[in-house]
Amino acid sequence: SREVTAFTGGETTKRLVTGGGCPQRHPRCCPSWVFLHEKAYQVRDTAIESSVVTKVKGVGRYAGQVLDTADYVTPPQGTSVFVVVTKQIRTEDQEQGVCPESEAAFHCSADRDCRGLSPGTRMLTGRCVRYNATLRTCEIQGWCPPEVDTVDVPVMLEAENFIPSSFQTWVELGRCRFHPQLQPLCPILRLGDVARLAGQDFPALAATGGVLGIKIGWVCDLDRAWERCLPRYSFTRLDSLARTPAPGYNFRHARYYRWPNGSEHRTLIKAFGIRFDVLVYGSAGKFGIVPTLINTVAAFTSIGVGTVLCDIILLNFLKGAEHYKARKFEEVSRGAGACPPGALGSCTRDKQSTDSGTFSLGL
Repeated sequence: SREVTAFTGGETTKRLVTGGGCPQRHPRCCPSWVFLHEKAYQVRDTAIESSVVTKVKGVGRYAGQVLDTADYVTPPQGTSVFVVVTKQIRTEDQEQGVCPESEAAFHCSADRDCRGLSPGTRMLTGRCVRYNATLRTCEIQGWCPPEVDTVDVPVMLEAENFIPSSFQTWVELGRCRFHPQLQPLCPILRLGDVARLAGQDFPALAATGGVLGIKIGWVCDLDRAWERCLPRYSFTRLDSLARTPAPGYNFRHARYYRWPNGSEHRTLIKAFGIRFDVLVYGSAGKFGIVPTLINTVAAFTSIGVGTVLCDIILLNFLKGAEHYKARKFEEVSRGAGACPPGALGSCTRDKQSTDSGTFSLGL
């Protein structure tokens, strides 16, 4: 920076010319922003270790049966990832053998039509056999009869009222329900509320399946009492609906059994459901002398305090202070013998300074 003093018509004008930097009115230029809002005086740790235990409660009616958590929740261990099944396509009494495929891609009129097809996940025999009185399809080997997953089946809408919970110690379980304003710390949530807070329509989500994230954030200031270290809940949808060949979430599983004659059979279930991922994140901070010193120096430098301190030392305590004053403060006199504006050549200006530096500090 350079301060210039000019005398014009008996009036004195002083101005301090500085280089670029942070605007003085910007909040980040203030040391209080760095230390109070950003807590730059703390040592922070973001390596959060957590263990989440979940449990789902509720019963629903589906396909003429009453289902409980053993029927529609998987896996049953109560981990941080669980699925609530909302729709099922069941293929009953399958056994190993050969049978005609049901999908339209395997329609045929002769054996040659089946030999050129890509089998995909099926084991083709290469024969074109009769599916019904009017249709012929390629024959497969495996579990028969084949699955028909294009049928329209109902959705268990009672799942909207099911209640998953994550156990914590500061809440009396059973006496609260999560609400973002009224009960923000309650770990007992209603599935319909989770979908709504994630911006989803529950009936549509239950029909196709999807993945929802229950995010638990721990941002703690350890300089305060530990009782104030509390979580914050937020919700979002994790799977993408755009540019996805098979939107939603579904999986297949089977239940096996053996008949008295020794033959093995199974019931194949294609389950559509909502997968819940409980995600824990956070950070903790505590006062530390090293970050305090580093950020103090950085904050003072950003607002020019370093320049002021250097000027005080150079103007008042060093041997060559008078020479530095003459270079820093320029007095321009406009009067007799003074150079006209724009004059060049032999015209000279005298430079002198009687400022001790205290006046510049006052400015």
